[in-house]
Amino acid sequence: MSRTIPRRVQADLALGLCSLIWGATFVVVKDALAFASVFVFNALRFSLAAIVMGVVYRGALRKMNRATIAAGALIGCFMFGGYAFQTLGLRLTTPSKTGFITGASVVMVPVLLALFWGRRVNRWIWAGAIAALIGLYYLTVPRSGIAGLNAGDFLVMGCAVMFAVHIILVGRYSVRHSVAALSFLQVATTAALTVLCLPVLAATRWEAPRLVWTTSLVWAILITAVGATALCFSMQVWAQQYTTPTHTAILLSLEPVFAALTSVIVAHERLSARVLFGAALVFIGILLAELKGPAQSAADSPGPVSERGAP
Repeated sequence: MSRTIPRRVQADLALGLCSLIWGATFVVVKDALAFASVFVFNALRFSLAAIVMGVVYRGALRKMNRATIAAGALIGCFMFGGYAFQTLGLRLTTPSKTGFITGASVVMVPVLLALFWGRRVNRWIWAGAIAALIGLYYLTVPRSGIAGLNAGDFLVMGCAVMFAVHIILVGRYSVRHSVAALSFLQVATTAALTVLCLPVLAATRWEAPRLVWTTSLVWAILITAVGATALCFSMQVWAQQYTTPTHTAILLSLEPVFAALTSVIVAHERLSARVLFGAALVFIGILLAELKGPAQSAADSPGPVSERGAP
């Protein structure tokens, strides 16, 4: 007699796989930026991902209504902002630091919900947020002081805010609209906005388009477009229907851990004691907020399901 794996367990496994893939791709993107400018790389990545998802989800796309299109476009705007800040920052800072700073978005979710959506936040969440903030200081500010701050770290902090809002919006809309449609629309919106930015950035001389086709660049585009974008964001939107805010946040918080491990193993990055201490504080902050906070601390954000289990 065969036993099927419960949907909640499937969702948790899917989110864990997303964290692994996303964490591993920081090094891939960092290397790819040697051959392509930031917005050219993102335009290729998200355009290819949108084409793949458009083919896979073509049946669901025929049934979209205006409300679904609006929701997907709104989610996509914050995805675009998150990846623009993240990729710009990654050009100037290390993959491990980028991963841990991005991971702080998990702690920002309940704080943003408290500030802008009127959700109550208990002392454990505030303690987690403060621990993460101190950790970010040690991660980003060198021993020489604030004068030695890396501009890339600031850009990645902007990315963390964008992704925190993205998590909130995915949780709110994933139970009201087609998972397939939302998955496609957020990626297609990101692709469209990135392509639209290319001539503007070139005209204003903020970033000159640059593209040198190499085997490693082609692989980087394929891995990030198909694996880290089309596959992972589809899994995330699907999984957030069936798992809890606590499980989602903890599993997504593994992304910076995988980013650091990949950076050390593949890129041979050396992590100083100061960086390790800051990373540990960020991770402790995430766990404090999610394990000791209330079950619905993130409310509609990383997942709409109650702690009692998925329906």
